[in-house]
Amino acid sequence: MISESRCPVQDGELLVRRGGEGPALLLIPGGTGAGDSYRALAKQLYADYTVITYDRRGHFGSTDTTTGPVPVSVQADDALAVLDHATDGPALVFGTSAGALIGLDLVARHPDRVTALVAHEPPAVHLMPDASGWLEAAAEQVRLARSGELLTAVTRFADAIAGAALPDLPNLRLPHEADWIRLFDRELTEFFDYLPDLRALRRASTEIYPVAGEGSRGHYHYQPAKILALELGLPFTEMPGAHLAPQRNPAKFAAALKDLLNAEA
Repeated sequence: MISESRCPVQDGELLVRRGGEGPALLLIPGGTGAGDSYRALAKQLYADYTVITYDRRGHFGSTDTTTGPVPVSVQADDALAVLDHATDGPALVFGTSAGALIGLDLVARHPDRVTALVAHEPPAVHLMPDASGWLEAAAEQVRLARSGELLTAVTRFADAIAGAALPDLPNLRLPHEADWIRLFDRELTEFFDYLPDLRALRRASTEIYPVAGEGSRGHYHYQPAKILALELGLPFTEMPGAHLAPQRNPAKFAAALKDLLNAEA
């Protein structure tokens, strides 16, 4: 049975869902911030974990009364609030894409609250030697979205991601438009500008697993996980599928995720 609750945070409230039984496992969403993006993955995990998901602030069922950019640190504070709201102690954490960056900031500042973090394809482009090109591409997507060319921005965003390209349809209707606008207008620059605190992560007691999908090789979001593993002196692990594997290959992805978390246990 899935329960829903509201988690108060600074300047807003988060919609939190909880289901399953076993050790607490928080899933931090990337993309447009929907906890329901993990619905299929969570079903594969309920038998082994108490799975906690939430909508990021300002997205879907969660609220935000602020204006302006939303720093990664604020997103990580929200994740911490969800842990305090839904668990009694340290928890396992999984995040994909922007959710992985949020997880890394959470661990850097609150390692005592996270026993293990699986960081799936964090777009930490500042770790890459060709960071400037990706930062310019992100800045152009933000400019397009702010000038009213949202679909063009989303198309360019998706085209750079393994397995995420949009269909070439003349009258494609973009779902969840408000959440895409928020991503480009208030979040994307913050995510791309974020550099994980490597020194704090090296000191952390948390087990950290930098991972990327085998289908993402050759794409910008694969490389940062490999570099992060080298910087932290940790193993790098390939997972099934590509960037959207938690949504598109939930059974295979859940099995690989459980293997990692069981190794930690």
